Amino acid sequence: MSAASFTGRLLFQAIPNVQPLTTIIIICTLVFGFYFGSTVAVLSIVISNVFLGMGIWTLAQLAAFVSICAFTYFLTPFLKKKPLIILAIYAGLMGYWFGFIISLVQAPFFGIQTFWVYYLQGVPFDTFHAIGNFIFFLILYPVLTPLLKKVKL
Repeated sequence: MSAASFTGRLLFQAIPNVQPLTTIIIICTLVFGFYFGSTVAVLSIVISNVFLGMGIWTLAQLAAFVSICAFTYFLTPFLKKKPLIILAIYAGLMGYWFGFIISLVQAPFFGIQTFWVYYLQGVPFDTFHAIGNFIFFLILYPVLTPLLKKVKL
């Protein structure tokens, strides 16, 4: 799953903040739980950032993706009973959550007093992320979930 996430990040790197990584880790967390989803997230970020660029933002990305795994894990009993469109909306909202956490983690480096300015300037990119997550979820969830459930022990 990390290889698929890495490949997806590379394929869509030309479109800002649009990649299937968030969707894949949400699906992995829904099927296998927090530990597996977090492992996929951490491996995917570290591997892809070696190729795309490693920096202080890597720590923010790790924090954001692990928090998405935590949210998803705690909401799994509720989310598993929802139709695909609701799950896709959840995935879209996680695009905004990702941007918020990225801004929050990086705020001490850029000045905590400018947090809201920094965060609000990123909202258009968060919107790309949210739309991408929504679309990727609609496409990937019906395909990946049955496959992952087959290999689940």
